[in-house]
Amino acid sequence: MIKRILLITFLFFALACFGQEQMIEIAKNYIENKCDKSFDEVLLVSVKDQKMYHIKQGEVLSEYVISSSVYGEGSKDGSNKTPLGLHKVKSKFGDKTPINGKMIGRVFYGKITTIYTGNSKSKTDDVLSRILWLDGMEEGLNKGDGIDSYSRYIYIHGTSEEGQLGKPASHGCIRMKNKEVIELYEKIKIGTLVLIL
Repeated sequence: MIKRILLITFLFFALACFGQEQMIEIAKNYIENKCDKSFDEVLLVSVKDQKMYHIKQGEVLSEYVISSSVYGEGSKDGSNKTPLGLHKVKSKFGDKTPINGKMIGRVFYGKITTIYTGNSKSKTDDVLSRILWLDGMEEGLNKGDGIDSYSRYIYIHGTSEEGQLGKPASHGCIRMKNKEVIELYEKIKIGTLVLIL
C-alpha cells in the first residue's frame, strides 16, 4: 500500500514537473522567436488552462488560477476580448490599496468590495487590490491603432468574482485572487514580460 502511494505521488510530481518544463519551453521559444533574445523573467498566461505561471531564471516560481475574457481572445477595441501575444508591464497601481479595495480609474476611493466565492456574479466588472497595466509589444497583434492593449486598459488585477476563477469570466483583463495579485505585485517590476497564449 505504501509503495503504491509513493508511486502515485512520484507520478503526480513527474507530471507536474513535465508540465512546468513544457511551459518554460513554450515561453522561451516564443520570446526568442519574437524578440531574438533570451529572457530572465516572464508571466506566462495560458488561456486554455486558465492559469498563469511566474517563470524566473528557467524555473516556475508560482502558478495561479486566473480568468481571461468570457468573450474569447482578440485585440479589437471594444471587443472585451483578451489580447494574445507578448506584452510587458508598463505601470503598476495600488501600492496603498487594501485587500479587496475597489479602484476606479486606477484610484482607490475607500470602498472595500464584497468577494463572491461561489457562482454569484458582481453587477460590475470590479478592479480590486492591485493593477499591473499591460503594454502590447507586437505591432499588428496587440499594439497599434484599434488593437492596442495599453489603450484598451488591459490589466492583471484582483477581482470580486473569485468564485469564477479557473474559467473565462473577465471583460478582457486577466483576473486573479486578491491575495495572490498583491503577492505577485510585490515581486514583479515594471518592464517584466507577460506572454498571453
